Amino acid sequence: MSADEVNQRAQTVEAYRLWWQHDAHWYQGVASRFGQQAANEINAEALRKVAVHVGQRVGRRSGPLPDSGDNGKDLEELRRRYDECGDRMFPRELRNASTEVEDEGGGGGGGEGRGEGLIVLTLRRNFAITMVRMAGSLQGYECPCTDIHAGWSEGLGVTLTENRAETCLRDGDKACRLLMRVATPLAPPAPSAPPAPVPSPGTEG
Repeated sequence: MSADEVNQRAQTVEAYRLWWQHDAHWYQGVASRFGQQAANEINAEALRKVAVHVGQRVGRRSGPLPDSGDNGKDLEELRRRYDECGDRMFPRELRNASTEVEDEGGGGGGGEGRGEGLIVLTLRRNFAITMVRMAGSLQGYECPCTDIHAGWSEGLGVTLTENRAETCLRDGDKACRLLMRVATPLAPPAPSAPPAPVPSPGTEG
């Protein structure tokens, strides 16, 4: 990478930092005027809308949901798509996160029916929390992570059956552990063709 590219990347990351700082002060302004619950709700709603858009873009880029009949292989591809969503919304310099498939679930070929798979996102650094803390708004702040993941999933066309935080940096834990349990197989079943109409006896021949 050339020196110009390094400088450009540094400027981009700095712009991210400034916008996150703006976001934290915006949150503080809403909280001070209308209450922190309103700030939490508006913040989550706005981020979910952005996340849906990001999920849709990743979905268009990656193609239809995988339907190989192998749950493990299909969930690994979905895990990759969640990672791409994260990279598009948050620069890696400001976020330390990784995902892994922890449970391949049942279903997905071989006549096994539908099941569930579990993808876990581990977040070891969250710059948004840093900015909210600096703005003096961490007390009462509700992380919108599950709303973001719901938005990504909606944009990707995935059905979530569970979406929750098991641990959270906001609460002093060493990392956020976020559970995304998804219905498998990932691709929705093809609609069955309607039965052919049976001709009435009076119209035959």
